[in-house]
Amino acid sequence: MSKLTHLDTDGHASMVDVGEKNSSSREAVAQGSVRMNPATLAAIRDGNVPKGDVLAAARIAGIMAAKRTPELIPLCHTLLLSKVALDFEIDEAASRVIITSTVRCKGRTGVEMEALTAVSVAALTIYDMAKALEKSMTIGEIRLLAKQGGKSGDWRRDALE
Repeated sequence: MSKLTHLDTDGHASMVDVGEKNSSSREAVAQGSVRMNPATLAAIRDGNVPKGDVLAAARIAGIMAAKRTPELIPLCHTLLLSKVALDFEIDEAASRVIITSTVRCKGRTGVEMEALTAVSVAALTIYDMAKALEKSMTIGEIRLLAKQGGKSGDWRRDALE
């Protein structure tokens, strides 16, 4: 088993020192979904949710969450993000909203957690905005799709599937 990087020699939690690492361009893409009844999906699509524009609120929430990831996830580094984008796809066949985030920075550590946090909070915001219409919505399938940059190099989920 390899040495765990978030533990010190005494086994205590420790933030990884990235001070000696070279700065490089980093990007991560994450995705998740919110499943719901067709009527709820139609209301979101058509802008007929009582609380307002669900996807606009989710986009802003996801961007804000990515920027605040170090406040939410222990031991994450504060990064100067250069891009946070959220895209939404209405999937009528599966009655869901698919959320995709893309996060970029030039730094010494990756942005995977920021991309995953953006998707997670966007999904929670969709739920919050539409819960008056349906409480049985299901948030899920949150996963990293790809990462670029850094010592470990590039990675794509589709290479595994």
